Amino acid sequence: MRFETDAIHAGQEPEATTGAVTVPIYATSTFVQDAPGRHRGYEYSRTHNPTRHALEVALAALEGVAPNTGGGAVATASGMAATALIGYLLKPGDHVLLPNDAYGGTFRFFARVLADQGVAWSVVDMTDRRLLETAVRSETRLVWVETPTNPFLRLVDIEHAATVAHAQDASLVVDNTFATPYLQHPLAAGADVVLHSTTKYLGGHSDTVGGALVTGRPELDERFRFLLNAAGPVPGPFDAWLVLRGIKTLAVRMERHCANAARVAAFLSDHPVVSEVFYPGLSRHSQHELATRQMAGFGGMVSFRAAGGAGAAQRVASSTRLFLLAESLGGVESLIEVPAAMTHASVRGTALEVPDDLVRLSVGLEHIDDLLEDLDQALHA
Repeated sequence: MRFETDAIHAGQEPEATTGAVTVPIYATSTFVQDAPGRHRGYEYSRTHNPTRHALEVALAALEGVAPNTGGGAVATASGMAATALIGYLLKPGDHVLLPNDAYGGTFRFFARVLADQGVAWSVVDMTDRRLLETAVRSETRLVWVETPTNPFLRLVDIEHAATVAHAQDASLVVDNTFATPYLQHPLAAGADVVLHSTTKYLGGHSDTVGGALVTGRPELDERFRFLLNAAGPVPGPFDAWLVLRGIKTLAVRMERHCANAARVAAFLSDHPVVSEVFYPGLSRHSQHELATRQMAGFGGMVSFRAAGGAGAAQRVASSTRLFLLAESLGGVESLIEVPAAMTHASVRGTALEVPDDLVRLSVGLEHIDDLLEDLDQALHA
């Protein structure tokens, strides 16, 4: 089935007893067994829950994992919980290769948590094919890709990254949060694992926190399910239900996110108090051709540098009225932030440090003219 149909129907058949069209919220911690050790597929909600199962079926379908192939999705309590599950695959002496503008929370986990357990890491500009090829080591077990990256909206060629990783017997993990499965399919391009913060576009309404891992490899899917049960970072049934609800409208929302973001990027590109704009949909973006080839649209995220430095960035971010000053992204409402002081504060003083004049926008679904007027008045504040 096509994407929009899977988003509404995959894993979400009418409930058998009552015929309820919407998947119920199974708010139960445990399930009655017919006899000791004999149950109806569910025994304890940390291990399995019907609402979470419906979400996992839907996520797998949207990322192109066909039923009965052994692959699948696991839903987690947050995007960082999903990252932590991947971390459990590693052992002392293993090496992880990160992009040089990774999300601050991802960097913090590998550099300040797993590093204490003996897992090595390094960063590289993954937009440079030659640098990526030379940065992979014999002990590299994971190549971690964000595309588009956070917050510079750079792209990584997934097919090339997969070839490089697999040549060293490493796995390729792609954080697909910014693009969503509506715009990009990393597994089809050779990735081993796709990660989502379902808090963002998949949930879409800034009312839940969650994460997910999707893989087409049966052995990885089995391992993730074991780790999810053993470590326990599961989403509650209400959070799983909220993400399921959000997924139903993902396609139509992403169309509007992309359209609005393209207008915002064009507006900022011509604004006298903006020194640089980062958006892969702009023809002047250095990777516009790759974005056109790898993605079905250019996404709803736009970053720019404010002429006038850090003070100007702070002033703009504090002066908008519709763009709410807040971390996170991907909701129906527009958000604005200064990464150096907010989402990426944890990378200050490292090779991943972002400039303090950078402003990141999550462009929402409001009327585009209202958004442009809001930005214009803030830029002149």
